[in-house]
Amino acid sequence: MAVTESAVVPVGREPEETREVVSGVSEGARAAHEGILRRQSARESAARTYARALPIVPVRARGLTIEGADGRRYLDCLSGAGTLALGHNHPVVLEAIRKVLDSGAPLHVLDLATPVKDAFTTELFRTLPPEFAARARVQFCGPAGTDAVEAAFRLVRAATGRTGMLAFTGAYHGMTAGALEASGGATEVRVARLPYPQDYRCPFGIGGERGAELAARWTESLLDDTKSGVPRPAGMILEPVQGEGGVIPAPDDWMRRMREITAARSIPLIADEVQTGVGRTGAFWAVEHSGITPDVMVLSKAIGGSLPLAVVVYRDDLDVWQPGAHAGTFRGNQLAMAAGTATLAYVRENGLAERAATLGSRMLAQLRGLAEEFPCIGDVRGRGLMIGVELVDPETAPDPPTDGPRPAAPELAAAVQRECLRRGLIVELGGRRASVVRLLPPLTISDEQATAVLDRLADAVATVAAAARAGLGGAAGHGRGSASGEHAG
Repeated sequence: MAVTESAVVPVGREPEETREVVSGVSEGARAAHEGILRRQSARESAARTYARALPIVPVRARGLTIEGADGRRYLDCLSGAGTLALGHNHPVVLEAIRKVLDSGAPLHVLDLATPVKDAFTTELFRTLPPEFAARARVQFCGPAGTDAVEAAFRLVRAATGRTGMLAFTGAYHGMTAGALEASGGATEVRVARLPYPQDYRCPFGIGGERGAELAARWTESLLDDTKSGVPRPAGMILEPVQGEGGVIPAPDDWMRRMREITAARSIPLIADEVQTGVGRTGAFWAVEHSGITPDVMVLSKAIGGSLPLAVVVYRDDLDVWQPGAHAGTFRGNQLAMAAGTATLAYVRENGLAERAATLGSRMLAQLRGLAEEFPCIGDVRGRGLMIGVELVDPETAPDPPTDGPRPAAPELAAAVQRECLRRGLIVELGGRRASVVRLLPPLTISDEQATAVLDRLADAVATVAAAARAGLGGAAGHGRGSASGEHAG
């Protein structure tokens, strides 16, 4: 499909609907679709995110597929920002929800014990790394991952008697005050920021094992230098793969170094597995790639089987807080626990983490081949079915000129996202400058569906690259330029 309009939408404006109408869809259906979008734009806040880039009205969904009110079908590689491990409306999830509804069980019980909760906790502990599970306690939090992050901070502060936190550049941990303090875009906070290793845009300009080693040494120096200005913190929080930060997997050796550094200094290590958990990265929990045992794990998204649920799991000797030290009215979501139990069990019993590792490696290899064809793709990276494609300006020289990365191109990434949507493919944007096209397909995606996803993405990239060469892509810097900010739900 040729580009017939500018590939750029100015910041703050809704992208126009330019997709051709499916034949056979009634005028009434089209009018209903357009009316719902108009009313959303008129009634909802300026803070809405996905609705700006994805002007669709989902009415039905199953697995990887969403059908809009206008009759169009889409392959959904957003998956509720990673929430839908089994895709939309998986039969085992629906059956688990129906079973609770039909049983007459209470749907809201605060933190009282129920058979549904007991089954969820049992299945959750079955999936945890064995050394961790043997000494674990679980706190059910409010329904969003950001609340579990807040609970984790409160826990380690109570256990250590210290207040400060260590976090990493590029991090994203949620939208509440404490979680935002630990996220990469925060300012004027009580959090010491540490370098997160990466190859493509290494903070030390070298990447690889040497870059990761320098990042670890920086952390050691900051903690051990009596004049660093950073007192011993209450804890360190990290993502095994930074999602909103641009799909950046942490090197396994560096993860082990962080575990050694924190353990030697009695600093609790918090692993944020909100988006990386439940098989997403090719292991059931992403910390398993490095073999480390954290002190605390923050879990949400996929553990609720598409419904809101968040927990913090931690080592038993940290369990020092008093009753009511952390609470939340909706921490007893019975439907989410039932759906979560079904999801955890299905992923475990059907080897979906291993499947994600195999298929993810294949998709990464194909995308790296695509990068060789199109200079506007600067880097392809990921782990399992958590994949990122970074768009860059191919006309600007790298920095440093020899082999450094080219400048990020958020306007090209936004154009690729729109071209994907025209082809019936839903993708997310992320990264420091919203220049990374992200793929988070359900773990149930078939080989044929994966091929269709990559074909549509490749066609979208080719179209945008051709438009950019022809001067139809608009001036750099006028794209959407804002990440979704939906990590913790």
